[in-house]
Amino acid sequence: YINVWELQRKDQLQQKIICPGPVTCLTASPNGLYILAGVAESIYLWEVSNGNLLAILNRHYQDLTCLCFTDDSSHFLSGAKDCLALVWNLYNVLQAEPSQIPDPRHVWSRHSLPITDLCCGFGGPLARAATASLDQTAKLWEISSGELLVSVLFDVGIMAVTLDLSEYHMFCGGMDGSIFQVDLCAWPVQRDRTFQTERENGKIFKGHRNQVTCLSVSTDGSLLLSGSHDETVRLWDIQSKQCLKTMNHKGPVTNAFIVLAPANMFNPDGKPSVPLPKFSRHLHGTESSDEPGAEGVTLRLGLHQQEPGQSYLEKAERMYSQMYSTREKNLVGDQEHLTIQVSELEEEVSNLRKINKDLFDFSTRIITKPAK
Repeated sequence: YINVWELQRKDQLQQKIICPGPVTCLTASPNGLYILAGVAESIYLWEVSNGNLLAILNRHYQDLTCLCFTDDSSHFLSGAKDCLALVWNLYNVLQAEPSQIPDPRHVWSRHSLPITDLCCGFGGPLARAATASLDQTAKLWEISSGELLVSVLFDVGIMAVTLDLSEYHMFCGGMDGSIFQVDLCAWPVQRDRTFQTERENGKIFKGHRNQVTCLSVSTDGSLLLSGSHDETVRLWDIQSKQCLKTMNHKGPVTNAFIVLAPANMFNPDGKPSVPLPKFSRHLHGTESSDEPGAEGVTLRLGLHQQEPGQSYLEKAERMYSQMYSTREKNLVGDQEHLTIQVSELEEEVSNLRKINKDLFDFSTRIITKPAK
């Protein structure tokens, strides 16, 4: 099951989503439009607004262990016990026929034991991603090219990994309870390096008595949150490596993270403004998903601005392709091509502003429409 609870009422279960097997990992896109769940070796993708099951991806060979989105929701990453980390383009997944399984953009196969954790930095398709594994390594990758940037070897298996917002440091949680701070900008720059505990003792957080399962850095980069199988969650000062607070639990901690509190989080009278639809157990478009009484509204904003036969997702994919080519090419001596790309990107920004205004006007009319 996937249980959905109301934020203000801890005992108020809003919906129970029945899944075909145990859910091993779960994540939501930053824009709030999609939900990903790992069930055995399959990835399930739902659309939040209508509850449609859009895709079931079967490209892993063993159970999923972790999922995460890029900050712009254009790509997502999956890791599994088969030692593979896959990078998926959301556009390709959404446009694929139900009978076809789209290919991932990248297949990262440099780990030799199961993947335990994933995290993604900022930059959308140009971001960097970190992977952790039981093979005692944490690796940093470039999503645009799929290249391996850094591989760090430790003395223990790594169970959790995260980056600070500036991406100067990578934090890795070990099976022995230690948390290691890796300086990504340390000189000299080496792709393969070994974290030597004796020499870098000042870059280790010590306090957990069992394996670290999750890590999260505050938005200002000063605090680190960690959870462990020793049944505690600890808050650390990154600069001094001192534990500021310990929160005890009645069982192993499997996940914990720092988020900005919503404005109405502590309002006892607050209620969800939009009810969550019933999530489908069948792929959207199949006969079994056509339930009686099912209703839905589809909005296509800025349709008059689209080129004939080209959807907005296709246009977005073309823009991402241009961003990749810009990153990979030597732009010296290619100013004319760069000018064209800049013009197209500026046009895209203008179109997005128009779409945002259309959405705002539409929402305003709906909200202010007098009740019958």
